[in-house]
Amino acid sequence: MHGDDGLTARWESPETWVDEDDALLEARATAEDLGCEAVPAATGVALRFMATALRARSVVEVGTGTGVSGLWLLRGMTPDGVLTSIDPELEHQRCARTAFRAAGFAPARVRLINGRALDVLPRLADGAYDLVFLDGLLEEYPRYLDEAVRLLRPGGVVAMTSVLLAEQSDELDTPEGRALTEVLRTGRDDDRLVSLLLPIGEGLLLSAKAEPVRPAPPKNALSSR
Repeated sequence: MHGDDGLTARWESPETWVDEDDALLEARATAEDLGCEAVPAATGVALRFMATALRARSVVEVGTGTGVSGLWLLRGMTPDGVLTSIDPELEHQRCARTAFRAAGFAPARVRLINGRALDVLPRLADGAYDLVFLDGLLEEYPRYLDEAVRLLRPGGVVAMTSVLLAEQSDELDTPEGRALTEVLRTGRDDDRLVSLLLPIGEGLLLSAKAEPVRPAPPKNALSSR
């Protein structure tokens, strides 16, 4: 703790709990200039925490933006980890590359793929990733989630931001609202997933890929005393 330096009053909300450094602030300012919505700092902290807890070496991100979420992810990943980030906007990715370089990350740590997520995700390897972060087109979230479950190793996590946006704006009966309702239901009910819904930003849904259930050995295979 740093004593009574005025921070205590700011600990009332996860959105104001952390201060971002110059690299993050610059990437966030660039996002604002381009009209690109960046994840809030609290979501970034959650992403870094998950990448650290998972000792993530291979991460997929849908929605590069200007690099805010990527910076948080890279700071939690192992030193040899590689972030694969997908975005259809070349200008956004150009800015993200600049942000990663300014923050000291080697070019080999980031693989930027320009294109639609639903064209790129099917080309990635099954079970090869520790963490998947989804921040793309809301109406495509259910299909992203299907791909993410395939991409994750057992115990890996898919994180989806803005999942409560439709409920908060009372726009459930829209393509985006129906898609978000579907992923929330899947996160809750799908036996392949163990999920947690956090009231961070516009809603952050974390779903861990469950270990496959192994059948018990037959009784005659058990040793007897």
